[in-house]
Amino acid sequence: MQNIILTHKEIEHKIKRISYQIFETFVDEKEVIIAGISKSGFILAKKIATELETISDLKVLLCEVYINKQNPQETITTSISSEIYKNKALILVDDVLSSGTTLIYGVKHFLEVPLSKFKTAVLVDRNHKKYPVKADFKGLSLSTSLQEHIQVVFEENNSYAYLS
Repeated sequence: MQNIILTHKEIEHKIKRISYQIFETFVDEKEVIIAGISKSGFILAKKIATELETISDLKVLLCEVYINKQNPQETITTSISSEIYKNKALILVDDVLSSGTTLIYGVKHFLEVPLSKFKTAVLVDRNHKKYPVKADFKGLSLSTSLQEHIQVVFEENNSYAYLS
């Protein structure tokens, strides 16, 4: 059974709001790196990057972050080299923040290179963290039971998030 928690229109609105918040936070920067965790996190990152390019004059560079979600201790790789994002402003993006495992290992990866500013963004924050990690920018905070799962589906004209 699917219980829709965000419709396509609501997701688009949340992306726009997150993008404005990012622009306000990074207004003094010339360039920002939007690093999306592979699959849904990267799709969300692309949408945020597109919106940022529309509302600001920031130079936006996209980066895909490859993390094994079943074994996040494995080596993490990115679609761009660390030299490109060194001493730059970076936002790490994922679709859902559940236990915080994926996000904290992603944060750890980027802390190995000096950054001028580092923030995190998620579409849905579930409030069930195992690790001390937070989303600086979030579309929706939702307290759910540990048995419930949130899925985000990104389709061309019908994106939605549901609870199962």
